[in-house]
This record gives sequence, structure tokens and C-alpha cells, in this order.
Amino acid sequence: MKLSIIVPVFNEAESLVELYSQIMRVASEKSLDLNVIIIDDGSRDASWEEIHKLVEFDARVIGLRFRRNFGKAAALTAGMAAASGDTICMMDADLQDDPAEIPRFAAKLNEGFDVVNGWKLKRLDPWHKVYPSKVFNWLVSRLTGLKLHDHNCGMKMFKAEVGKEIRIYGELHRFIPVLAHARGFRVTEIGVNHRARQHGKSKYGVRRFLRGFLDLMTVAFLTGYGQRPQHMLGAIGLIAFGLGLSGLGYLALIWLMMNIFSVWPAEPIGGRPLLAYSIALTILGAQAISLGLLAELIVHYTSRPTDTYSVSEEAVRKVDQ
Repeated sequence: MKLSIIVPVFNEAESLVELYSQIMRVASEKSLDLNVIIIDDGSRDASWEEIHKLVEFDARVIGLRFRRNFGKAAALTAGMAAASGDTICMMDADLQDDPAEIPRFAAKLNEGFDVVNGWKLKRLDPWHKVYPSKVFNWLVSRLTGLKLHDHNCGMKMFKAEVGKEIRIYGELHRFIPVLAHARGFRVTEIGVNHRARQHGKSKYGVRRFLRGFLDLMTVAFLTGYGQRPQHMLGAIGLIAFGLGLSGLGYLALIWLMMNIFSVWPAEPIGGRPLLAYSIALTILGAQAISLGLLAELIVHYTSRPTDTYSVSEEAVRKVDQ
């Protein structure tokens, strides 16, 4: 196994040397063939200077520096592009992820899995991060069908082919196991040792959780209807359009019964709330169907053939010349 460890960094200068020492200690004890890719995501402290020193000291360390803060997903994407190993491990730079867990991740991966996700059994974070995270993980598991205890754990290990098939942007890095699962890769999790933060401060706040819920909606749509958007948008449109037409049909029948057949005293129907709701539903339904058709056109003309499937192995019989 050739292992590439990707470490995104944002203002973590104080922890980099210690993290490097712990990783290399594990590599030496377990005879691991690895390199470390550290991405400075627009840090404003001395992170890049520390990365540069590590690169000069050890050729197994590769440093990348962003011009500004592009986000963790961009840093991980850059790290995967620079990775040379057939296995990739992602971990945070704040020393809360324990490098001593790397051999356990590798052993689990060798059992036949493609992605191994960490699960912080005893999370050493403030309560206002722990409880919203539990709700978030439950929602992700319910909406995506991939049941994991800790989707947002920063420590993950997966085969390089997984990184080639999934695309992460924005803040979709927390959904790497979900995106891989949707492509047919085998995903599992193991409990890991979570350590208290030693330096700096957490980069996660309330806004990150709100963005996470919005990203969850995106991922649920992409994994469920990414190649067939009309199946969802069209279904919503047909239901809304049908309800709207039913309401208008009912009002038309009432009008005929009052004004043509004089069954009931004639009354205007223009002031009835049902009229406004029916018109709104009809317009909404037509718009949803139209959006679904436009989405289908975009998918048809922009998607690659390999977006619709994932090949695990290939068997070809060689014929002697």
C-alpha cells in the first residue's frame, strides 16, 4: 500500500510540527510507505513557513499554498490531485485526529472496503457542537440511506479510485462517504480516538451547521436524482398541476351549477380563496415541469458517460498472437 495523507490547514501553525512527528512515528513503527500533502488554505499565521520547513526537512512532505481561503473541500480536492498513493487518508491539522489510528484504517480497508470513515466514540467538543451534530448525522443517514454515526468526522481513508470518481466542492467534503456509496463503493466506519484541541480555535460555528443542512439537500438530490432530475421535479410539478386543475375544475362546476343550471343562487366565485390557491398551484406545477425539462437537457449535454456507472474490475481474455 502506498499511502498519501492529505492535511488541510487554516491557521494551524502551532500544531504542524507535532502532527508531522506523530505521523512519521507511526510510519516508522509500522513500516508504512507514505507521503504527506499539506495544503495551506489561505492561512494568516505562520502556517506556510512551518510547512516550508517540513518540506525542506523531509522529501516525503509536499506543500501547497492557496492564494486565499477557498475552503476545506477545495483543499482536499487539490490534495487528491497531488496524491501519488493508491490509498488516501484525510485528517485535520488540529491534532484532534490521532495518527496512531492510521494502521487500523488500513487494516479495515484491506478487509474489502473502499471507504473507511471515522467515528468519534467519545467526542471531546462543546455540547453546542455535539448535539446538533447528532441530529445532522441522523438526518444524513435517513435521507441518503447510508447509516453512519459520524458523517462529519475529518479522518477518512479510501482508495484513490474513489477520489477520481467523486467531485467535492463548496462544503460537500463532509459527504464523501455518501457520494462514494451512491457510486457503488463499499463504505464502513470504525471508532476512533478523538483528542481535545490543543492549539487555536475551532473553525466551525452555527453558520457551518446551517450550510450543512443546505448541502444535505443538495447531496440528497444529487445522489437520488442527479441523472434524472425530471423524476423529482416532474413529480412535484404533476402533483401541483393536478391539484390546481382539480380546484379550477371544481370552481368551474360550481359556476355552471349556479349560473347555467340555476341549481343554487348565483354568487361570484372570484373572491373564493380556492381560486387563488388553484391558480398558484397550476403555475407552480407548470414551472416545476419546465425546470425538470431544462435540467434534463443540461444533464444530457454536459454529463460524461462514466457519470452514470462505476466499474469495479475488468476481465479481458488475452489471445496469443
